[in-house]
Amino acid sequence: MKLQLERPLAVFDLETTGINQASDRIVEIAIIKVLPSGERKQFYSLVNPEMLIPEHAAAIHGITNEKVATEPTFEHLAPQILEFLENCDLGGFNSNKFDVPILYEEFARVGIEFDLSERNLVDAQVIFHRMEERTLKAAYQFYCDKSLENAHSALADTEATLEVLLAQIEKYPEVPATLPELHEFSRGKSRKLDMA
Repeated sequence: MKLQLERPLAVFDLETTGINQASDRIVEIAIIKVLPSGERKQFYSLVNPEMLIPEHAAAIHGITNEKVATEPTFEHLAPQILEFLENCDLGGFNSNKFDVPILYEEFARVGIEFDLSERNLVDAQVIFHRMEERTLKAAYQFYCDKSLENAHSALADTEATLEVLLAQIEKYPEVPATLPELHEFSRGKSRKLDMA
């Protein structure tokens, strides 16, 4: 293992009732703790969020109100999770923006201080975005195998964007080819155009 650890790294993921860090709750937690020796330990539990799971959230992760009705609450699990994370650095995917704040809020809600000040926080999504450039120039190279000359020239960028779009439709069978379907597909999850 090339990863060098001085103390355990706990890589974790949460499924929740929604994306509001202050008010939404955990419905599933999984943690894989990697020890400096390379040994791995695991913690997993469904969690009763003590609130209704909205249909849109259940549609994403498949966890329904019925599925968690008899599961332990976060308050019940908190001491065990805290002990499992003792002296661990934390890692995840989009964890610095989502999972760590939600976990912190859940601990606070049950009166437990979850001190992050001495922990290293490793977010694989940030590494992904830093290492795999997300620009038109990178997309043009990836999809069209061409270098974008005169980047940030309106005409060059427009030509490259058109070629990228055409290449995406060719590359991914799930990307639709009609404009109404492309409109829906490219709206993503937000469904709203942010005019602010």
